[in-house]
Amino acid sequence: MNIDAQARRASLRVIYFGPALGGKTTNLKALQTRLPVRSVGRLMSLESRDQRTLLLDLLPVTARTPNGFTLRLRILSVPGQRMHAATRKIMLQDADCVIFVADSQHSETRANNESFQGLVNQLDPKVPLVLQFNKRDLPGVRPEAEMALLAQNYPVIPAVALSGIGVRESLARALELVWRREATRHALSDLMGVDEAGFVHCVLGGQSA
Repeated sequence: MNIDAQARRASLRVIYFGPALGGKTTNLKALQTRLPVRSVGRLMSLESRDQRTLLLDLLPVTARTPNGFTLRLRILSVPGQRMHAATRKIMLQDADCVIFVADSQHSETRANNESFQGLVNQLDPKVPLVLQFNKRDLPGVRPEAEMALLAQNYPVIPAVALSGIGVRESLARALELVWRREATRHALSDLMGVDEAGFVHCVLGGQSA
């Protein structure tokens, strides 16, 4: 988190990472319609003809705490195709938190594993990481107990991003982890005038999915 105490603002970079066609862009589209209208900018996407991300998707979000502190989020999804490995590596360098979007179907196990291994090989272990198991509405998905076992020590959120289920919850969990990492180092409660729950509420707007 980049904080300018004098200007009373902070910037935060949230990265959605995962295999191709896992639902990263769908998450951003769902967030755009489920965050307060006043705080969400235009979703910018660079897609191919088959609607697959070529470079990135960017959703800018601006929020303010009750004491007037400004929070600026850049929520990005990166392409999952193997050819874009260099792009993913660059995007992870400045990540404040990462949401890994996995496809819950058994048939996508190899793609999930390869993408996740690529993530952990490049990501600073201090950066908060949340695992979202998407497409829970499809047949042939892994049981939730199995997902929790596979996730080890990471938070797990089941989701159906196309319907908005689990989308806000995934972002909320990531924001909570960022707060816990940064709160003491930057005295965030004094600076922003909110606690962890207030920080998350400022971004999400308290609106239910």
